[in-house]
Amino acid sequence: MEGIGYKQGAGDIIKRLNTLYERKAGDQIFADFQIPSRTLEQFRSDHAEGYTSYPDPHERARFWDSLLKEKSLCEDDQIPSAYLSEFDQGLYGALIGGDMQFLNDPGTGWISSMVKPLMDDLTQFHLLPFEESHPWFRKYLQQLEIFSSISENRFGISHFILIDSLNFVFELVGATKTYLSLFEVPETVRQIIDFAFDLNVRVQETFFENTPSFLGGTFSNMVQWVPGRVISESVDPFHMTSVEDYQEWGEGNVQRMFNHFDGGVLHIHSNGRHLLNAVSRLEGLKAILMLDEKDNPPAFDVLSEIKKQVGEVPLVVNVNEDTFEYHLNRNTLPGGVFYVVKSTKTVDEVNRIMEGVRKYRIA
Repeated sequence: MEGIGYKQGAGDIIKRLNTLYERKAGDQIFADFQIPSRTLEQFRSDHAEGYTSYPDPHERARFWDSLLKEKSLCEDDQIPSAYLSEFDQGLYGALIGGDMQFLNDPGTGWISSMVKPLMDDLTQFHLLPFEESHPWFRKYLQQLEIFSSISENRFGISHFILIDSLNFVFELVGATKTYLSLFEVPETVRQIIDFAFDLNVRVQETFFENTPSFLGGTFSNMVQWVPGRVISESVDPFHMTSVEDYQEWGEGNVQRMFNHFDGGVLHIHSNGRHLLNAVSRLEGLKAILMLDEKDNPPAFDVLSEIKKQVGEVPLVVNVNEDTFEYHLNRNTLPGGVFYVVKSTKTVDEVNRIMEGVRKYRIA
């Protein structure tokens, strides 16, 4: 890509982001303001929550073009990119015969996918690598081509989530049987993890080969932009296990995947915070997105505790605009953090606030 038309000063923002991922911005802060969107309002009007069919990829590309164009004059630290939500989970299972199902999410504008469990138990596991003539792989390639064409020099295409390790076993037999299989057929589970590694590498290599990059980096719905060919990994199955289970069944696979590419980013749900210290030791980890859910305090409210667990690893944290501005004005926002601010402000108001964000330094 020669430029990012929907982001003025993208090169300068990426220079700032580089300092964050190089762990040299411990006294600085970064922000993406999620302001009201007419495109999202129209999507909510047109799409009821619930199951749907695979959408027209041209229509989905136009959705992202419209959504990202709305913020083209916003001077926050967002780097605009489209997300392949249609393939974010279901593609992997579909490539080995799974029944791919799609779901509208009016809140985000996503049409996401998953598959039903493929088998009753892992004794039925006799899988062969998929052929690139597979219908869903051809649709994947087609959507990459369409998105690349429509986004050209205007916005990027974000990497999308891997479904490997126990996530992939979930696709085969569901969560409960996966956990039981760790005790009942552990060697079969290890074989499947190896199979899933190769499958995920093929899917992700295809992504990097068929989408544009900018300044040698990867667009990311998790962390905006990050240098190198960087993947978006998931340790979700271990949120409901001990740290020791993660270390036995997940850590080696994640590290192997990070090593194959140029590192990776992770997201951690609120019920997985016990993993933070362990995952923060992964070589090549660029940043962690902290997600909030009910029944646990928001990550922002316990940010000092989280930072003690992760050390210098950059964090991405959600916060509402009142709380963000309160702490910004008092110079009490922890540094080395990218703040995603839920906002009702106009572009001009955001741009005035961003002047303070760029100048911010921890005393």
